[in-house]
Amino acid sequence: MADQTLLSENAKIGVDGLDTVLGGGLARGRVYLLEGEPGAGKTTIALQFLLAGAQAGERSLYITLSETEHELRDGATSHGWHLDEDIHVRELVPPESLLDLDQHQSLIYASEIELGETMQKLFAMVEELKPDRVVLDSLSEVRLLAQGSLRYRRQILALKHYFARHNATVLMLDDLTSDALDKTVHSIAHAVIRLEQLAPEYGAERRRLRVLKYRGRAFRGGFHDFAIRKGGISVFPRLVAVDYRSQAERGIQSSGLPALDALLGGGVETGTSTLILGPSGAGKSLIAVQFLAAAVGRGEKAAMYVFDEELGLLFQRTRAIGIDLKAMQDRGQLIIEQVDAAELSPGEFAQRVVSAVEREGITTVLIDSITGYQTAMPQEQMLILHLHELLLSLNRRGAMTIATLAQQGLVGDMRSSVDITYIADTVVLMRYFEAAGEVRRAMSVIKKRAGGHESAIRELRFGSDGLTIGDVLTDFQGILRGTPRFIGKDEALLGGAKQ
Repeated sequence: MADQTLLSENAKIGVDGLDTVLGGGLARGRVYLLEGEPGAGKTTIALQFLLAGAQAGERSLYITLSETEHELRDGATSHGWHLDEDIHVRELVPPESLLDLDQHQSLIYASEIELGETMQKLFAMVEELKPDRVVLDSLSEVRLLAQGSLRYRRQILALKHYFARHNATVLMLDDLTSDALDKTVHSIAHAVIRLEQLAPEYGAERRRLRVLKYRGRAFRGGFHDFAIRKGGISVFPRLVAVDYRSQAERGIQSSGLPALDALLGGGVETGTSTLILGPSGAGKSLIAVQFLAAAVGRGEKAAMYVFDEELGLLFQRTRAIGIDLKAMQDRGQLIIEQVDAAELSPGEFAQRVVSAVEREGITTVLIDSITGYQTAMPQEQMLILHLHELLLSLNRRGAMTIATLAQQGLVGDMRSSVDITYIADTVVLMRYFEAAGEVRRAMSVIKKRAGGHESAIRELRFGSDGLTIGDVLTDFQGILRGTPRFIGKDEALLGGAKQ
């Protein structure tokens, strides 16, 4: 056993993000419950818990009543892990006993084995190895052997007191196959972590966890998304924006276009969010990309998360207006990620964005689009809260966030699938209108918290020379409603381009 005087107060669980959720890890010398249905990820977390102990020089013991040692080692190998000499795996029931009735151990028929004999073998393993960390997999077999709630509770209490005398940190696994409603261990365990696996109507399964209790410890409540991939489990703690106190200085950033800056009252402030909304094809993405190009031109780093459009087509479209996103990406000035909404949970996406801002020093973030972000959570009812925490978290880190949102329809009464205009600090509205037999585009700023802005509606044009913002559309009425009416007195429907 490792020298207890050299061990830290908490035992790190070894899972990215989970120690944060737990408020720093697991208090040593306590018994913890990790529960979830088969396939939820319990064994993977248990192995990471033991591997973290081995890296800290601690001795670990995995007692399995359900899987064989070979199966456990195969599972570890699939993640690229090697269970070294500090991690001991012990099968409480040898595989051959399942077929040999002369053996005195069986997990299939409780009548063939006494619970006391099983516990004595378990205690002997602990006495032999004197581990600092123990995993007991799983409680469902112990519950079957006990053949009663009272005897089961007494046995778990006995285990708790036994491990406490040995100052071991114990993680007990429960697959909830015997009695999912039995909360016997909840009152005994020092903390309870529940894993859940959800199956949306389309796309990959979604996994999340929640800490149900933790005695004497403040933890991050609520559900937290997590993913199982080669290399182990990663947990994405739910964003809590107020946990981060920003010291970033605020300033006004130019879009690179004097006419657009004038429309925005001088530019967009750092540490704020801007929403660009309008019908499909109105130019939302191209306006947003202009801010990225301006940030890169100032020598800053930017990031773009694309939900809806294929990157090759995006690069082609932006080159047509003189913005080479591919070249910026190749130079390392711009991070561009194609996000597959069917494969990524909202928690993982939010964590990915915030981590990139902190790690790379990104000052400008573009999410294109919120409509795609909503698709990533088809059965979620809390999109607005997700967005609120994400945008506020980015704001507090001094990043300027640009987001686009497609409205339903092209003309007439257009609506959004979700109303987030009250969350954004600045709102830019795009519209189509008809003039002289042509379909044209108009834009206006309808909200800006951090200062004044133009109240005018101007025409927007795209060409090989970039974006052009025209004069005020004084000859039209009803553009924002999508039903423009010409009220001018001459044949000049539109003024010249604004310089």
